[in-house]
Amino acid sequence: MNGALGVRWDDLPLLRDRAVSLLLSGPARTHALAERIFSIRHGPPRLTAPLVREVLGADPRFQVRRDRWVLTEEPATYGDIPLSDVDFVVVDVESTGGSPRRGDRVTEVAAVRMRNGEIVECFESLVNPERPIPPSVSALTNITEEMVADAPKFRELLDPLKGALRGAVFVAHNVGFDWRFLDAEFRRSGGGRLEGERLCTLRLARRLHPELRRRSLAVLTDYYAIPVESHHRAGADARATAELFTRFLSRLGDEGVEDWTGLQRYLKPARRRKKAKRRKKRNGDGGTQ
Repeated sequence: MNGALGVRWDDLPLLRDRAVSLLLSGPARTHALAERIFSIRHGPPRLTAPLVREVLGADPRFQVRRDRWVLTEEPATYGDIPLSDVDFVVVDVESTGGSPRRGDRVTEVAAVRMRNGEIVECFESLVNPERPIPPSVSALTNITEEMVADAPKFRELLDPLKGALRGAVFVAHNVGFDWRFLDAEFRRSGGGRLEGERLCTLRLARRLHPELRRRSLAVLTDYYAIPVESHHRAGADARATAELFTRFLSRLGDEGVEDWTGLQRYLKPARRRKKAKRRKKRNGDGGTQ
């Protein structure tokens, strides 16, 4: 179903999440939001302004004042809690294709809970996607229709999976992919929207390893000599990502990143970090003694 200006209602959660991510660093004008949310560059205001209003206007988290959009309240975060005290759940999803919007469904899901760098719980299950698995996908994942025929449907896994995710930061390699699929499945099964903090190990890899040309899970596990039982299987990839994340946490500690606030600051794009430093200097917080 589409909105008045052609926005698919299925897309709204993702579009609004993008807006939240942008506005966490401060107010933004309509044209900046249009560029980030819809990838519209130099669009005429008569088109971009109504589009942004349609997506954000009915959501109580957003408010516009003289063409400057702000968050009405900042989402809860882990603040200055040490990373060693934060529970992380490393998630991997296999699916029938690349887009839940086009009807692709989950075929396997795994969630590995970590605390203080140690794996403390694992959830793993095949899922009956209630639709055919393309042969090309089966060739990649080794998950066949025969394997999932008697597997539980996603709605049957809703409660245990909610328990596996509860109270933890959602971590994945290319986190947007896994989050979108699980969010779509949760909503389809009557479980509501996924909520909470997310952390992308791919984004961490880009910051920690600028020297690497590619940062796929396969490349990174080879770089760190982390054994992988079977690529493109949810349980094996989630455990490998958890081990990779442990190595990343150690490197973050070496760089002085010790709490959640420090991690978010570390992950900011370079241009934003430079702007923040200049702002601190202007305010007298970063001058010479």
